[in-house]
Amino acid sequence: MIRLGVFFVLFLLVATAQDTAPEGFELWTASSLAQMEQALKTEAASNPHHMSVRRIVDFPNDTFMLSHREADGIPEWHETQADVFFVQSGEATLVVGGNMVGGELVEPHEKRNGTIEGGVRRKLSAGDIVRIPPKVPHQILLDGSKGFTYFVIKVKGY
Repeated sequence: MIRLGVFFVLFLLVATAQDTAPEGFELWTASSLAQMEQALKTEAASNPHHMSVRRIVDFPNDTFMLSHREADGIPEWHETQADVFFVQSGEATLVVGGNMVGGELVEPHEKRNGTIEGGVRRKLSAGDIVRIPPKVPHQILLDGSKGFTYFVIKVKGY
């Protein structure tokens, strides 16, 4: 009987240890992203820029965010980060490349505003994945779309 009790305690300890995720592990389910998207849509409706961003988690080399916009974005340029977009819903046009003209340094290694001269246009829709390297201007245009939601990973260290 004592052996059975010891075996049961050891089993619980092993089962508990196996159920603990490693440090830094994250899982965002479709359901949790849908809930965040609803909250972002509500926030964007009352924001004068018609957009909302939720920083989900920040690690030393990467940052994870969910972004929703209901109007065109402003041009952006990141000196030391690549952007990876996973389009969740809606449609937009990404202007990428070319030259940023009149961009303002808004924080270290980060320019915004101004315009993009040249560049290419790419249509984006749900399910698309985009990687934008560092030092490449980019801007999201909605082209009449009512909303656009995308999961963003900012990869640091360039």
